[in-house]
Amino acid sequence: MKRDTMVQLVALVVVLVSLGLSGGVSRALTNSAGRSQLSYTDSAEAGDPPEVALGIAMGAFRGVFVNILWYRANEMKEQGYYYEAMELARAITKLQPRFPQVWVFHAWNMAYNISVKTQTPEERWQWVQAGIRLLRSEGIRANPNNLLLHKELAWIFLHKVAGVTDDANQTYKRKLAEEWTVVLGEPPARSAADRTREGAIGKYVDWLQTFADAPETLEQLGAALPKAVELWQRLEALTDGQDVMGILRRYESHRAMRRSVFRAGAEASMGERNRAFSALMDDPQYAEAWPALLTQLRKRLLIDEYNMEPNRMIRYTRKYGPIDWRHPASHALYWSARGVEESLSRWTEDNKGDFDFINADRVSIQSLQELYRSGDVYFNFFDSIAGGLRPYQLGPNAHFVESYGDVLGELIARSWADIDKRPYTVYAAGYENFLRDAVRFFYRRGQMDLANKYYKELGTFPGQNVNDPFYQIDVSTPIDQFVIDELKEDRIRSPYVLVSEVVGSLQGAFVDGLLAGDDELFRKNFQWAGQAHKYYMETQVRDVVADGGADTRTGVLDPDFRIVAGDLFARTIQLMHLDEAANMYGRAPVELQRFAYDFLAAAWKDEIDRLAEAGQSEPFDVVFTEPAGMDEHRAWIARVAAARQKKSTDVQQK
Repeated sequence: MKRDTMVQLVALVVVLVSLGLSGGVSRALTNSAGRSQLSYTDSAEAGDPPEVALGIAMGAFRGVFVNILWYRANEMKEQGYYYEAMELARAITKLQPRFPQVWVFHAWNMAYNISVKTQTPEERWQWVQAGIRLLRSEGIRANPNNLLLHKELAWIFLHKVAGVTDDANQTYKRKLAEEWTVVLGEPPARSAADRTREGAIGKYVDWLQTFADAPETLEQLGAALPKAVELWQRLEALTDGQDVMGILRRYESHRAMRRSVFRAGAEASMGERNRAFSALMDDPQYAEAWPALLTQLRKRLLIDEYNMEPNRMIRYTRKYGPIDWRHPASHALYWSARGVEESLSRWTEDNKGDFDFINADRVSIQSLQELYRSGDVYFNFFDSIAGGLRPYQLGPNAHFVESYGDVLGELIARSWADIDKRPYTVYAAGYENFLRDAVRFFYRRGQMDLANKYYKELGTFPGQNVNDPFYQIDVSTPIDQFVIDELKEDRIRSPYVLVSEVVGSLQGAFVDGLLAGDDELFRKNFQWAGQAHKYYMETQVRDVVADGGADTRTGVLDPDFRIVAGDLFARTIQLMHLDEAANMYGRAPVELQRFAYDFLAAAWKDEIDRLAEAGQSEPFDVVFTEPAGMDEHRAWIARVAAARQKKSTDVQQK
């Protein structure tokens, strides 16, 4: 055999082997792309824009066609044709799902441009929510390692929902709290564990762990607990095959109604199906099945519909603090942190600017700051769905103060723009303002050990900006004078400063005044809280037609100081041990007792009365005597709620 023939035969064998191996690899890659939703669309579906079918038909020229669509979509947006631009963007996401910029364009168009063209706050929320869902459930699924999509999703939560620039932001906040009360159920009840950061984190981790440990499928659940599957089948039949979200919402509505003082009226107005649902909740044969089924359904809802991971939620809770998922900044933190984590493996010196880790990390730190400023969520689900008086209020959560400092070093180390040699950096400026707020907040609460700790940190933390020659003078005055100086000029005009002044002063009044038996301190802090609230209402709050006239753009606090103080007293007393709660309640003015009584009765009456029957306690009505005027108080609450609801309805009808 000639040498040339031998070479040709060997080459032929190599080609055949290579073709065989490439076929196997190709099949593996195709299967992986399909599982990860990374393949391009090769067939149009019913309801797709006509551009999808045309783009598919163009074959190799699809890229050119998409460029033309992209140019046209931008042009339409600039001309104000937002709906038309949305349709083109939808076509582009179908044709090239790995094109992250068009997902951002599409989501931003819905959440920002189209939403403000609608007539009611509820309609606005539908479009904002549509933008969120597009990125969370579609864009990030198609591009799981893309940092831009994560950052933009986080920014919508932080800026559009958690912020105050949109007139309808109060509606967004309530709707998000409603949604996540349905998705996860009520978060852990307030308790003495919340008084320490470690205790609060542990409680929230244990709660989330129930979702992580739930069976993956209904079949697995049924193998361990057949009654759970039987219950699910009965629920489907009772609700005509309503989806999981609908069934969970119905369950939470019934659960909230049963705790409401308006339960009797709500039950009287229930229809046949709601009565049957309520009876099913009380059926003793499903007592064990209900919690098991609900936990499994919620796990699948998180993973399948919300593209979120219970184990990651647990890890972030341990790292950042007791995250309340009813708060929009919690979701901003989750998606910005997740985006950075998922993209770090693809980060190089050449592409770090494109991946924009700096901006994503800044969303994370701003989210932590927001959780400190307003992460203590009070949300009454029943009031919210019934158009009640005070469904949603926010207050500072001190557990996130430590989180901010812990995470800051990690983010600075990753930021090429925040080097030590620069006289001014954004991170240092943000931390300085954060520490100023923390010092003032703990000072107002009477926690002088923490106030002094963070005041010392303010003057000594590494990497502080050196562009202000008077900085060290400002932070070296006595702490009493520093707090007074902080409230001069522009700082007192900040809504967050005023909210923390109100909440911090009230908490100091309740804990260091009432609980400690210091009437003078209680009176002093309570009066200052009232003055700060009045100034807040005069300078920060304006009625806006865009939100039905019922809300205000910066209306974090209720406009009635009696309601602010009463609700916070009821929330604070639930954090106490029983003996402390009884002492605080007994020393409180009757006006505050009225706000707390029904909460205390719902939380402790049965337990205390059982102990009383066993001779181990006084009866509940002795420990927490019902204050005079409770009937009048409840009637007043109902009247105010009705008046505000009427105002909202009247404005929307104009």
